[in-house]
Amino acid sequence: MLLKKGLRLWVFCVLVVWVLYGGVGFGRDYISIVGSSTVFPYTQAVAEEFALRGDYSSPVVESTGTGGGFKVFCGGVGVRYPDIAGASREMKAQEMSRCRENGVDAVTEIRLGSDGIVVAGSLAGGEMDLSLEALYLALSYELPLGEGGERVKNPHETWKEVGETLEDLGHGTYNFPERQIRVFGPPPTSGTRDAFLELAMVKGCMGLEANEGIEKDDREELCGRFRGDGLYIDSGENDNLIVQRLVGDKEALGIFGYSFLYENPDRIRAMKVRGFLPDLRTIGEGSYPIARPLYLYVKDVHRLLVPGIDDFLEEYLSEEAFSEDGYLVERGLVLPSLSERELLRSRVLGE
Repeated sequence: MLLKKGLRLWVFCVLVVWVLYGGVGFGRDYISIVGSSTVFPYTQAVAEEFALRGDYSSPVVESTGTGGGFKVFCGGVGVRYPDIAGASREMKAQEMSRCRENGVDAVTEIRLGSDGIVVAGSLAGGEMDLSLEALYLALSYELPLGEGGERVKNPHETWKEVGETLEDLGHGTYNFPERQIRVFGPPPTSGTRDAFLELAMVKGCMGLEANEGIEKDDREELCGRFRGDGLYIDSGENDNLIVQRLVGDKEALGIFGYSFLYENPDRIRAMKVRGFLPDLRTIGEGSYPIARPLYLYVKDVHRLLVPGIDDFLEEYLSEEAFSEDGYLVERGLVLPSLSERELLRSRVLGE
């Protein structure tokens, strides 16, 4: 994105402050990138291609989770702080406020495309067709299953029990197996966790008659909490570790971004959600129920101070990477439309 005169003047003032007060200095010659474990494989692929040119030092890409990434990204400007944050959700208002409080006033948001949140298991574990209500009943901390709809601790230990509860509640027939509920998923710092809670758990919660009276402001608290009895396991920001656990555990399921399923079709299988399997088509058209956008956030001032950021963004949005035949699609990224990509290149790169 071409910077306007006002922003250039602001950048000049920042530079003067840095020089006068000797704060952050200019000692970093590589691009620093943090954030979402879902965006990480795409950014890492671009970083590798970018490094092969030999024009700049290799970017350092860290999988910190979306929330953890925004925390350090919004910590301030200068080489002590990251230049770019990958995110599997939009930046929240309180995160934007923290950025502004710390001088991160000018940020470019880049919507990379879409991703499906996958519920997957071992190839040996068999298939299931899960509803959002089933996911809620299996994973929520409390459920309205007591007398008169009283909320009680989640009693379900198997998927068969979840299916029986759904049948008792008049939600059709479910032939779930006698399979232990054991789900490896993202930690609290993860944007994937935030999106799954919003798109699967809260919607599944509100699909039950007993929850229809929950006010909007209370839904996150009453519907968006994972059970704490060990059947949902926080598994860190390395989704490859979840894949490895699933391969050796035919009972377990895992929650992660689509790219990890895309890259491991001979090791794991996705469960259907509301009759749809996640793939490039169903995620792109929105028929797969647990789909969400992916983003990059870039500090505009760092584009003038850290070598190579503009060229890195040019590689990210290039035809070689960011097209139907590009290497990001080969890794499972669901692209925006051609017209949206062209507008994005124009806005970010000034083309």
